[in-house]
Amino acid sequence: MQDDMSWQSLQSELERLAYIASDELAMALHLSMTLGRPLLLEGAAGVGKTEVAKALAQLQSSKLIRLQCYEGLDASTAIYEWNYQRQLLSVRAASDRDLSIDEVEAHIFSDKYLLKRPLLEAITQDDPPVLLIDEVDRADEEFEAYLLELLSDFQISIPEMGTIHATSRPLVVLTSNGTRDLSDALRRRCLYSFVDYPDKSTEMAILRKREPDIDARLATQIVGFVQALRKEDLEKKPGVAEMLDWAAALSGMGVVDITNDPTVMQASLVCLLKTQADKAQIPVEVTQRLAGKLV
Repeated sequence: MQDDMSWQSLQSELERLAYIASDELAMALHLSMTLGRPLLLEGAAGVGKTEVAKALAQLQSSKLIRLQCYEGLDASTAIYEWNYQRQLLSVRAASDRDLSIDEVEAHIFSDKYLLKRPLLEAITQDDPPVLLIDEVDRADEEFEAYLLELLSDFQISIPEMGTIHATSRPLVVLTSNGTRDLSDALRRRCLYSFVDYPDKSTEMAILRKREPDIDARLATQIVGFVQALRKEDLEKKPGVAEMLDWAAALSGMGVVDITNDPTVMQASLVCLLKTQADKAQIPVEVTQRLAGKLV
């Protein structure tokens, strides 16, 4: 991809890859790539934040390196750890030779015994990868401290080896579902964009890109129903991924009109409703009410 590509061209290229980016998101991505700054994407689960990084990696023919965050994530999982078994074997082998302690330490604390985890792997690639730090809000607040050095200077400090500077600068995308507030220090180091549920026309464009053979009437009904369903009082509103799953399911069953068979339609909502509370919230009467608005 050309470095001087405009944000509009970037938007068009992403659309070619079946990712429909809003003007704001396309501009944020363009600035992140131009300035070499990490990009923090915030929004509800299922709005397509993770897909942004995948589309960028595909667009640039770059390696995608993903760190999935969770509670309790620590440096040994995210950054690096030592291969202790190989180090121990090496120490035992060195005992047969007349080596000083300094010589043994210099040997075992080297690249040969270093296990690179996603963050270290991302800054030691020959070609710039896309680094996806997914659902950073699920990690503990203490973990954010590990990220600050990487996000500021693209380097990682290893006590036994010193500071490792980036071989190539990765394009960093962080995502957050808003389960907790992120620190000001982390936010300062990132550009920011909020990714919302798509409007009707955008969601229709997404569906058309992902399911080009779907019946036009069915596509209109699917998008209209999902848009209406999101306005209901649900614990987990269906995202774009759920909409696409539902479209594939209905199309695969040969459905051409969701109002024809209430039983089939209600049963197919397993693609959209992901908690028992939400299933109870949308009984057949509500389903038909929502579907009836589409007739």
